[in-house]
Amino acid sequence: MYIYVMKMSKKKKYRSKEQSRDLLYRLNRIEGQVKGVKKMIESNAYCIDVLTQLSAINSSLKSLSKEVIEEHLCGCVPKGLHCNKKETVEELMFIFKKFMR
Repeated sequence: MYIYVMKMSKKKKYRSKEQSRDLLYRLNRIEGQVKGVKKMIESNAYCIDVLTQLSAINSSLKSLSKEVIEEHLCGCVPKGLHCNKKETVEELMFIFKKFMR
C-alpha cells in the first residue's frame, strides 16, 4: 500500500499549555476509540457496530480538524498576511483543497 506523506513544515506553532492539553486530550480519546475498533475487529464484532464506532471516530477527527483550522485562521494567518508573506495564501489554498475532497 502506498501512503503519501506531506513534507512537514519547519515552522512552529506555540500553543498555551491549556490549548495543548485540550488538543492532546481529544487526540487521546480518538486513539482510544481506534483501539476499541481494533478490538472489535479482533473479536469479530458485527459490521454495523464497527461502522457506528468508525462514524464516531470520523466525527471526532472532523471536530478536531475544525478546531485546529480555526486556530490557524485566527492566529497564524493574520500574522502571515501582516508580514505580507505570499506563502500564507498558498498554505490556505492547499489546506482548503485537502479538506474539501
